[in-house]
Amino acid sequence: MESINVQIDISTKTGLKLLREIQKHPKVAKVEYEMPEKIAGQKIYSLDEAFDQLYDKLSELYGIDIKNI
Repeated sequence: MESINVQIDISTKTGLKLLREIQKHPKVAKVEYEMPEKIAGQKIYSLDEAFDQLYDKLSELYGIDIKNI
């Protein structure tokens, strides 16, 4: 498969229209988003990891195993 990289300014109306049109064709087009600078280099948690940490903190706070409730 031959491919090209294109940069589209999605802060404009025309840019958003182009992006939406490209997203309609997932078999031939793949959209990749850059990581925002605010979170670049930080640990990104999956939903399961986030809930596991939440359960652990709640279990510590209340002194019982929240996962078993």
